Amino acid sequence: MEARLVAEGLQLGESPRWHDGRLHLSDWGARRLLAIDDAGRAETLATIDAIPFSFDFLPDGRMALLAGTTVSIRRPDGGFARHADLTHLSAKPWNEIVADAAGRLYVNTIGFDFPGGDFRPGLVASVASGGAVRLEAEGVAFPNGMAIDAAGTMLVLAESYASRLTAFAIGSDGALGARRAFAELPGFHPDGISFDAEGAVWFADVPGRCCVRVTPDGTIAGRIDVDRGCFACMLGGEDGRTLFILAADWQGPQAIGRTGPTGQVLAARVAVPHAGRP
Repeated sequence: MEARLVAEGLQLGESPRWHDGRLHLSDWGARRLLAIDDAGRAETLATIDAIPFSFDFLPDGRMALLAGTTVSIRRPDGGFARHADLTHLSAKPWNEIVADAAGRLYVNTIGFDFPGGDFRPGLVASVASGGAVRLEAEGVAFPNGMAIDAAGTMLVLAESYASRLTAFAIGSDGALGARRAFAELPGFHPDGISFDAEGAVWFADVPGRCCVRVTPDGTIAGRIDVDRGCFACMLGGEDGRTLFILAADWQGPQAIGRTGPTGQVLAARVAVPHAGRP
């Protein structure tokens, strides 16, 4: 499979979401939240004074933003209203967010200063629709992308430092349990992820400069190689069969926003569409 160029000139793209006919993403280096159409035309939706920052869409279409240690909900006027404070669980910057069909949010933090800090395991928490925060899982090795399956009964987390995708069962109250390995991935460092309709997961890999499809039994069933690090991927497009890839030259975290704009949005056509949670 080959990927075509959709847009370029980004600093570092992360947190892609296909929503309302466009690809939405965070440009960490430029501190912009963007929406990009199929022709590559980009609209800046907001400026976010934080690194990292990520977002997802609630079932009613509102955007939930994770920046620093705060979860906020976007208002109709384009501003953001605070929804939850995560500082009591960790004062380190929080990394990724995903919403379920009930409007519950799951968030994660790596749990240490990056770059420069000594490694410490991270954690996963949930945020209820009313803003209540609950610790869900600890001891995760650099948690990155998260995705929920089409049935809404399983959350998969990318543990970049453990070279593993980890699955949790989602209980009726939203609690995460029955933790297990979804796929052991020696030699890979999974980052942003996306489910497809067959229950397989696409994951992006920065040092490997690729996106890889892995099935529920751990089989590698597809790979797309590019010429720079892949930070995240998302299935979307009108038929759900376009894999959008956010890629950039990686010169270390200290270089984010301080080097040339090598970030790109790429797109590859795949056989299996998204899992019904675009």
